[in-house]
Amino acid sequence: MGEEVGEKPLRRMAEAFDELAVAVKSSKAREGGEGLDAACFSHACARVSVLFSCLGIAFKFAEMDYVAKVEDLKSASKSITTLESMLQLDIEQDTVRKAGSHTRNLLRVKRGLDMVRVLFEQILASDGNSLRDPASVAYAQVFAPHHGWAIRKAVAAGMYALPSKSQLLRKLNEEESSARVHMQSYVATSASIIHYVHELFFVRDLGIDW
Repeated sequence: MGEEVGEKPLRRMAEAFDELAVAVKSSKAREGGEGLDAACFSHACARVSVLFSCLGIAFKFAEMDYVAKVEDLKSASKSITTLESMLQLDIEQDTVRKAGSHTRNLLRVKRGLDMVRVLFEQILASDGNSLRDPASVAYAQVFAPHHGWAIRKAVAAGMYALPSKSQLLRKLNEEESSARVHMQSYVATSASIIHYVHELFFVRDLGIDW
């Protein structure tokens, strides 16, 4: 999963979500359009994987789960062209909530995107070098409501092993000024994408709290 030395994974991530946000906008604009391209979506989501790996043991569960779910969506996108089609297929086969279904995996990926969005918001709003508070807020808002006591406790312990903000930026090969620009970009673009996925679930009465 490692980025090459000299790579700018945070910039690549911001660029991918900028492109995806444009695709979401045009997909909404098209009357009777087929929906959001699943390959485009999974490609952008794959760019986020490196961020989880940089956060260390506290988010190891998220990295492993997220990467596996994105890989499933990438594989599925070779034969199922849109996210809408993925959900419709699971609905028709009555497998929406079944472990391993594309719909279930999409919901888990959406949570990963949301967690990173909140993390970046918190980093941008804080002055210190510690990631503990930003990461704790992001975890509490997005993942904790869906986790049992044992996982929540393990994550809380892992927060003490988080890299500092400066260490994270070094891993991502970014200066603070450039990192802020890319984080701000991701926060803005991912919000529209997360909302889009929310709507896919709500208009089909699938719910998202499972």
